[in-house]
Amino acid sequence: MFETMKASIAALMDEIAERPADLHILQEKLREKISEMRAMGLPVPEDIERLEKALEDPQSDEFWKNLEI
Repeated sequence: MFETMKASIAALMDEIAERPADLHILQEKLREKISEMRAMGLPVPEDIERLEKALEDPQSDEFWKNLEI
């Protein structure tokens, strides 16, 4: 289950890179996946936790524009 969730998050990151116009929709999907991991009692990897914090930052649009995937 953990690997499936990580793969889903990786796919969302790819979508963000490919569809920057849909950034806010995809960010919300990313938040949902992270919440699902926690709800299932799965550990959230450190890099994904950093992404989550970046989503909460009011300047996160700059973070996503400069993100290299």
